[in-house]
Amino acid sequence: MNGADTAWVLVCAGLVLFMTPGLALFYGGMVPVRNVLTMMMQNIIPLGVITLTWILVGYTLAFSNKGNSVLGEFDAFALITVDTPQFHTVTAGVTIPALAFVAYQMMFAIITPALLTGATAGRLKFAGWTVFLVAFSILVYPQVARWLWHPKGWLAQLGAQDWAGGLVVHASAGAAAVAVLLVVGRRRGWPQLTTSPNNLPLMLVGAGILWFGWFGFNAGDGLQANDIAAQALINTHVAGGAAMLTWLLVERLTSGHSTLVGAVSGAVAGLATITPCAGFVNTGSALLIGLIAGCVCCFAVRLKHLLRYDDALDVIAVHFVGGLIGSFMLGFFADSAVNPVSADGLFAGGGGLLLWHQTVAIVCVVVFSFVLSWIVAALINRTIGLREPGPEQDSLDQVQQGQSGYSLSGVTAHPTTSGRGAGAPQGDAAGPGEPRHVISAIVNTERIDGLRDALLMAGARSIELMETTVYTGRVRTEVFRSNVRKLDFEERMRVYAAVDDEHEEAVAAVLRRFGAEPESVHRLEISP
Repeated sequence: MNGADTAWVLVCAGLVLFMTPGLALFYGGMVPVRNVLTMMMQNIIPLGVITLTWILVGYTLAFSNKGNSVLGEFDAFALITVDTPQFHTVTAGVTIPALAFVAYQMMFAIITPALLTGATAGRLKFAGWTVFLVAFSILVYPQVARWLWHPKGWLAQLGAQDWAGGLVVHASAGAAAVAVLLVVGRRRGWPQLTTSPNNLPLMLVGAGILWFGWFGFNAGDGLQANDIAAQALINTHVAGGAAMLTWLLVERLTSGHSTLVGAVSGAVAGLATITPCAGFVNTGSALLIGLIAGCVCCFAVRLKHLLRYDDALDVIAVHFVGGLIGSFMLGFFADSAVNPVSADGLFAGGGGLLLWHQTVAIVCVVVFSFVLSWIVAALINRTIGLREPGPEQDSLDQVQQGQSGYSLSGVTAHPTTSGRGAGAPQGDAAGPGEPRHVISAIVNTERIDGLRDALLMAGARSIELMETTVYTGRVRTEVFRSNVRKLDFEERMRVYAAVDDEHEEAVAAVLRRFGAEPESVHRLEISP
């Protein structure tokens, strides 16, 4: 056993595992505020479900040393007997424990179906999604992994190459996303639906974790700590950075803005596109692949409007298209001088043979994953249900989890003391008069404590605060990917203060001091 190689593979397994909660943060930050927990849950649950299916049957179906070129046998069922696995992406002599390989490959199996949840955001029932995960992780993913990542696999024997999952991960997940979208349909109100992301900084944290984890995703796939791992790592980073820049450039030229969403989308597109090529191409080729990926995937976002499919977070444009064009471009850029186990692509003097093999692999993987995923999704939808009904889509967190992702909002989001201190005015400071009126006004203040104390000192008998939205007439524009929203409302607070006749004017004066405009102040009689 080689200790360095073993340590590297185990570290990379942890990095790929880290990508799954990173994906939850990435997608979670981009969905509406009432659906953030549901989206994160859909991404986290594969950690439990697919861990079990992989240990029981997934690994043996994909990497059993027995079986044929299409399907493995059950000799490694539940990992009771695990022989030293056979490898095809590295040279002979890899000496890592079998269980290290099992663990590393398990992390790929976990994140693959999680990718498609961005396309179906706001529509999936949790029970139906969980059943789909079980079916996909047994019927689809192990077979595709065997075809390309096992030396007996028929696509591997044909000559097709996939370094770290352009086809096994991104193409199979993308094809499954298209299939599930056909079953669950569009969100209620789409394409007129214009929802806002709830937390773009959270999205950036998730994207950073994905980028970090991608080093394990690509640099670990050779299963050795060597020069090829270093090449794959640098290729991964270069392609991600290049794609980010071209996406931002296209975004600037077409919409007038270069956005944070565009930056992270471009980076992820480049990372997905370089994945099948990372250990087979040189650094210059990785740079070109990244530049192409950022441009093509940015324009691919527009396909959903042309073809009328509701891909909420552009999984098809980023992951599916990225995985496909990366697998296809490998036929041009693959270089045996970088990795001796690779065939040469068209630009390295290998002719068009590898390009043909890549094309065959792309078509077969996409068709296989699409057909099986559609059948599974349709059966689930007709039985226990896969799509949430229309009205429930507006607040999935409450429907599915009975709680909200952000419990502090409105008034309670402002910093205040837990209770009035000893020196603050008490409730009977206004004197013996009974409240006769309610003074209502809209204020613009962050000083909740100061407003409260000033109102009580002025004679308010009770105070209510509530969040409100006020028409201002000042139009501002928000852009989320290609969706443009014109907004002319701003958030404010409405105050209700009960007062008696004697203290009415003093309370009104306090409200004006805290920003209440005259037209927002109203006086209401209290009914006996």
